[in-house]
Amino acid sequence: QAQLVESGGGLVQAGDSLRLSCESSRSTSAFAWGWFRRAAQQDREFVAALAWVGDTTRYSDSVKGRFIISRDNAKNTVYLQMNNLRPEDTAVYYCAAGRTTRNLMESLADFWGQGTQVTVSS
Repeated sequence: QAQLVESGGGLVQAGDSLRLSCESSRSTSAFAWGWFRRAAQQDREFVAALAWVGDTTRYSDSVKGRFIISRDNAKNTVYLQMNNLRPEDTAVYYCAAGRTTRNLMESLADFWGQGTQVTVSS
């Protein structure tokens, strides 16, 4: 079992930046990692993924160029740097660990975090 704990969410204004953190009870080097979000009254949406080895990343079209996923294996932590935030980015953000980035893009994950709220005002 692994426990994932997200943090860093909050209330910001459009154009601001925010960094989310996902701390894992197990080594982050053993998994591919992803970030997802669920806006009110909407389905869960894929945001970003990072391969367990190398620098391969994947992003949804809506966040590409604005968000960056990364990890620090020494700290067992995965990050989502969010720049130039928009009101439509408002959602609960979840981190997840899976086998591959392709699996994560299909919402196939082994572990999920509890989520952290991000609210962007206009």
